Amino acid sequence: MLDAVLGKLARQHDPNVLVGFDKADDAGVYQVTPELALVETVDFFTPIVDDPFTFGQIAAVNSLSDVYAMGGKPLNSLALVCFPEKGDLPILEQILAGGLSKMMEAGCTVIGGHSIRDPEIKFGYAVTGAIHPQRVLKNSDAQPGDKLILTKALGTGVISTAIKNGKAEESWIQAATGFMTTLNRIAAEVVTTGKGGGPFSVHAMTDVTGFGLMGHAREMALGSDVSMGLSAGEIPLIEGALGCVRGGFIPGGLKANREFAECMVGYEEGVSEELRILLFDPQTAGGLLISVDSGDADDLLHALRHAGVTASPIGEVLPLTKPLITVTP
Repeated sequence: MLDAVLGKLARQHDPNVLVGFDKADDAGVYQVTPELALVETVDFFTPIVDDPFTFGQIAAVNSLSDVYAMGGKPLNSLALVCFPEKGDLPILEQILAGGLSKMMEAGCTVIGGHSIRDPEIKFGYAVTGAIHPQRVLKNSDAQPGDKLILTKALGTGVISTAIKNGKAEESWIQAATGFMTTLNRIAAEVVTTGKGGGPFSVHAMTDVTGFGLMGHAREMALGSDVSMGLSAGEIPLIEGALGCVRGGFIPGGLKANREFAECMVGYEEGVSEELRILLFDPQTAGGLLISVDSGDADDLLHALRHAGVTASPIGEVLPLTKPLITVTP
């Protein structure tokens, strides 16, 4: 729905806008001086875990992720709060405390916010970051021959659905929560600081969130005028993700993602239905999808893993063809 509406809106012509909403990138980028641009994003959502402190952490990690996906450094943020008029204030305090803990870990100062009364709790942040105008990592510059690297594993959507239904095993919850409360800061720093004093040859980057891996890969491919080949067997999955799919814990967002993007996907024989489903799983505070020059791919993968980042080579960028994305076993 949003994709259809945005396509009808008039474009503002401002030469300082380096990244707008025309290519569905992760954040807007606005140039202030020849050496400074601002990265701006906003994100908030309803609780996906029971513990309010953890929910606040996840909301902060998710909001910060868009800045990291552009290669930027978070500077400050504004909290967005929707809370019931007669809600339990200690719960709100814990949500805010959880969010603040991750903002402090990111070195991002919370300078204010806005709250409204709402029967349903919602929480998140508007985040502003900084970046050099010549070092913006967009999602639309992938090049044929690039290798694709994914940080973090998939499965937060189906596991969150199992949690809401009271069917998630504790080990699944712990595994999913671990990923959702981990900032993409270290991964982004490895990408941007690079090796030998210079950055890796990363051509495009995005974070995998609500549209799922396939939805964000689609955006990258369309924006870059390329195709992609993904190896399903190399894509990391959170413990319990396959069990959730087999148990029927499929979020509505996953179904919508699949209806929207699967028309551009071709599967080779041997890719199971469970894996096909998880490719469209909407992620919360997901990892980074990185398109890197093949000559730097092994070094980047080693550097990410050495820094403690979960990172997997999941495919490659191909010249534009049909289908847009091919998935092999």
